[in-house]
Amino acid sequence: MSAIDEGIVREYFEQNGFFVRQVRKYQVQARKKTSGEEIDLLVYNPTWQPGSRRPDFFLFPSEMPFIQRALVAVKPWHTDVFTPAMLRSAPEIFSFLEENVLKQVKRLFASDADEAGGEVMKVLVLPALPTAEPFRSQSVALLKAKGVDAIISFRAMLLDLIEKVETNRSYKKSDALQVIRILKNYELLRDPQLTLPSR
Repeated sequence: MSAIDEGIVREYFEQNGFFVRQVRKYQVQARKKTSGEEIDLLVYNPTWQPGSRRPDFFLFPSEMPFIQRALVAVKPWHTDVFTPAMLRSAPEIFSFLEENVLKQVKRLFASDADEAGGEVMKVLVLPALPTAEPFRSQSVALLKAKGVDAIISFRAMLLDLIEKVETNRSYKKSDALQVIRILKNYELLRDPQLTLPSR
């Protein structure tokens, strides 16, 4: 996974008020990942309110306040659509859900284990799901059956970041936000437009 992919996900969660922890700074290529290496990001929402409803399966900015803490797996296969056939034939998509990985996650979140709620959500970041039925519903059913609690698409994250980045600010501490700012400044990237219904 490229650092920019993880950077986009980190910025998205941080822009929505989360604390983000990256467990490792290196990439595993020549061998199978250990349980700790399957963890891309851990996120914690300090403003989460006990008794909040459970977030929807499809995560958008409006759903973020309902997440207390989560394990986030980033699958930046940008040219792929996560069809039912792909989900069945690529078990590595779900390696972050293995029992030994989840034990490691619980250990890393141990300091706040007594908080109300206590659940660590398992969130998958992916490029896209099929748009046509029944393939979309089948993909969602497969993801849920494997133990995924919620998904976020790169498109949804990027749209939110594009909307929030201001051209008159310098984002020197974030390469991802600075690139978005520069593209917006030169009008190569525009804020999402509100489409009004025609009468």
